[in-house]
Amino acid sequence: MKKPLILITNDDGYTAPGITLLAEIAQEFGDVVVIAPDGPQSGQSSALTVTVPLRVILKDSRPGYKLYKTNGKPADCIKVGLNKILGQKPDLILSGINHGSNASLNVIYSGTMGAALEGAIVGIPAIGFSITTHSWEADFTEGIPYIKKIIEEVVENSLPEGVCLNVNLPENDISGIKVCRQSRGIWHKEFIENIDPRGQEYFWLTGKYLNTEPESTDTDIWALDNGYVSIVPTRCDLTDYAYLEELNKNYENEG
Repeated sequence: MKKPLILITNDDGYTAPGITLLAEIAQEFGDVVVIAPDGPQSGQSSALTVTVPLRVILKDSRPGYKLYKTNGKPADCIKVGLNKILGQKPDLILSGINHGSNASLNVIYSGTMGAALEGAIVGIPAIGFSITTHSWEADFTEGIPYIKKIIEEVVENSLPEGVCLNVNLPENDISGIKVCRQSRGIWHKEFIENIDPRGQEYFWLTGKYLNTEPESTDTDIWALDNGYVSIVPTRCDLTDYAYLEELNKNYENEG
């Protein structure tokens, strides 16, 4: 049987330990093509490169595995891979393993999840993986069996049209898997203000995450705080269906 084709990217750059491990794991399930940014692209969400041409450079090639770097963003990696590099539709898209959590509203800003959502848009099963620590020396050991289990499940059973998975892993002491919803929360005190050596004011993005529903036990934040791998089914459709009918009533006589 022909092996599945798996396209992998991330937002930490093609040399990041997380993507190196994810590519090694993915090779147990199929042929792997990695197309990843040439440097960090965190916080890029689904942004695209539109002011300069994309350069895609082959860095490694061997049976069942290719690695490309590009000056693009994570979503660019998926688009250029699907349109120009692969030559066929992949069976699965993986993004990560991101160094840093993408739970709760971080999914909105995440380049890792921007790439996974790009797969969902075009109907390809996609998973974004993240670990809660930002450390480049992150210990993925306990998470590996869970990553394999989740990939295997999607390879065997696919995903609904337009849906991808947002998977976040604790670094250590993992208790199991929780399928859950995205937690509600906010970022506050988001910028540090200071003066540079030339006497000019500047602002540095920082901030602290505040979980606005700490008592809820069905969220990704609760799962991670209690040692579980969180899985949140995620889609691009941002329509508020609960409010749609009510809003329609307000405009039903407007022609």
